[in-house]
Amino acid sequence: MAIASDFSPQLSPLGEFWAGVRQTVPLIVGAIPFGIIFGTLAQTNGLSFATAIAMSACVFAGSSQFIALGLLGAGSPVGIVVLTTFVVNLRHLLYAVGLVPYVKTLSSGWKIALGFWLTDETFMVAIQRYRQADQSPYKHWFHLGSALSMYGNWQLCTWLGLTLGQSLPNAVNWGLDFAMVVTFIGMTIPYLTTRPMVATVVVAGTTAVVARSLPHQLGLMVGALAGIIVGVLLENRLASKQVES
Repeated sequence: MAIASDFSPQLSPLGEFWAGVRQTVPLIVGAIPFGIIFGTLAQTNGLSFATAIAMSACVFAGSSQFIALGLLGAGSPVGIVVLTTFVVNLRHLLYAVGLVPYVKTLSSGWKIALGFWLTDETFMVAIQRYRQADQSPYKHWFHLGSALSMYGNWQLCTWLGLTLGQSLPNAVNWGLDFAMVVTFIGMTIPYLTTRPMVATVVVAGTTAVVARSLPHQLGLMVGALAGIIVGVLLENRLASKQVES
């Protein structure tokens, strides 16, 4: 999804904020079923209404919340839950590294807020805005608009799943969560521009499928680690060849 290039350096902070909201709307649509399904599953897996709301408000990481939910429902040790969700969220470290050149001059308050609200969707639209050629000093407001719109949507959808999901017959079997899968595929493919990136995705996906029978959903962790290792090794190898040439 390309971001329009008609931004003006004179665009106000509020203008940038609402531009960020508008650019994120298509991704919000894909996240709606995901949030509702989480809310629906939360109570059936033993979480109280308040705990589910608190998890979405304080953790705010869809894939990790689903994984944690499944592990908790299966009675997995807390250590396994924490370790697995930590590995799944390692991708946010890569996002943060990509954003550092654009946010390093911001105050600590801005960095903390944008770091907490960082998601795959927000990174996708924010990094494109930061890379626009114009010299707007308020691009972080665009970032904030995207982040808050995703956050508000996640809280609302969690609440809808908790309140209405139980009244919908077999809601978890409707396949609505596939919308998020399609969204992630659409987000990922445009970024597969180098061999290390392609190799990372292929290895991670293949390994996760092969290791899906491991207990406590450890196949996801193994797949993520395998993909990261292969990607780093190939990236370093290419960098070494460039230095030698």
